[in-house]
Amino acid sequence: MADWRGALMSAVVYRDPKAALKFLEAAFGFELFMLIEDGEGNLVHSEMRFGNAAIMVGYEWSDDYRSPASIGGKVTQSVAIGIDTDIRAHCERARAAGMEILAEPELQFYGDSTYRCRDPEGHIWTVSQAVQAVSREEAEAATGLKITGWV
Repeated sequence: MADWRGALMSAVVYRDPKAALKFLEAAFGFELFMLIEDGEGNLVHSEMRFGNAAIMVGYEWSDDYRSPASIGGKVTQSVAIGIDTDIRAHCERARAAGMEILAEPELQFYGDSTYRCRDPEGHIWTVSQAVQAVSREEAEAATGLKITGWV
């Protein structure tokens, strides 16, 4: 097992986690890093890598851990992915794999081009590519907002 002290890894719950593993590989290029199954072939734990980031893909193991598909499509979190490749091509790959594109790639005030999509079970993903350097002052001028902590 990897040492995750000091790191953050999200866990995303699916009704059919094995299908989700294949889907996330096709849609985003995630790579399966770890798969633990019981004697009947049921998923117990899995991890996928994307660059130096990782997510866990799990199953509905209690009433508190549900796929959006099981709770009327509601979500309490969104997963964000930073890429360094062509955002439009990435969006088309996700669309071709079956992602519902909620917002097409568009330049944001902070210099990233971003799109949003929903997977077949209802999880919302935000994908961003840095395309231009923007200073805090430029972002404040563009939005009219006061920004603290901009690096």
